[in-house]
Amino acid sequence: MARPVKLLSVGALTLDTILRVETLPANQGKFIASDGIQIASGMATSAACAAHRLGAEVSLWASAGDDLVGDHLVAAIEAEGVDCTHVRRVPGARSALASILVDAQGERIIVPFYDRLAQADPEALPVADLSAFDAVLVDVRWPGAAALALEAARAIGRPAILDADTAPRDVLEQLLPLASHIVASEPAARILCGQHLDPRLTCEVLAGRTDAFVAVTGGAAGSWWFDRTAGASRHVAAPRIEAVDTLAAGDVFHGAFAVGLAEGLPVEQALRFASAAAALKCLRFGGRLGAPDRTETLAMMESHWPAS
Repeated sequence: MARPVKLLSVGALTLDTILRVETLPANQGKFIASDGIQIASGMATSAACAAHRLGAEVSLWASAGDDLVGDHLVAAIEAEGVDCTHVRRVPGARSALASILVDAQGERIIVPFYDRLAQADPEALPVADLSAFDAVLVDVRWPGAAALALEAARAIGRPAILDADTAPRDVLEQLLPLASHIVASEPAARILCGQHLDPRLTCEVLAGRTDAFVAVTGGAAGSWWFDRTAGASRHVAAPRIEAVDTLAAGDVFHGAFAVGLAEGLPVEQALRFASAAAALKCLRFGGRLGAPDRTETLAMMESHWPAS
């Protein structure tokens, strides 16, 4: 495109404390970390930062308290090049926190905290018209804002992309019909479609519930998307890597997919772009800090899908 695409990312903004341990705890006790970092993150925020590294202009619509943590979060994400003009600051609320353990295989345990006051439904969009954005991406952590953004984007023909991750079923059911594009984690898809289906069938069942584009991500197993022309699910393999840290890989995937879609890539190419970016992120400790740039991502695509 002649100009960078513009994205609006809507949802979580958290202060993450990430600690690296040899194995994830199986019982109570004290455990000594081998590495640690504290960063501004959250699903929509990590996706926004990843999308910016891939060449997009990104604005974040999130909600935080009027506390010192909130000050730090906004400053840190602005330093990443993401526009935080639309971050709402709620008087008397506490900004969101998350404690995360990452083991030697890159798997993780995440324990987030969201203050209900900070996450209260907004009364309106932060801007009257979303036509300045080429696509809108929302997560499930601020459902009221997500619903407003999805409806407004779809009404003007912009991609309205739902990052459907683990959440209460009623939240997923609320947002599902509002999106034009649904990219669901395997756990979220199973909440909606049943616990005993394989990802391919889950993708097909989910696609039967909506007229939106549907994909289901499965980490190292790759992703599945429903081809409505063929009437069947298709698979996109994930690049083979030795994962160091899978934290924020899904967020990077969604941010990259939104960039690809906004740039007009065919959906399978956008999924490959997203898979390459997510795989590269997993090679680095530190959650979203491992998100790759565009050159790295295109090189990964070329090595895994030659002439793609």
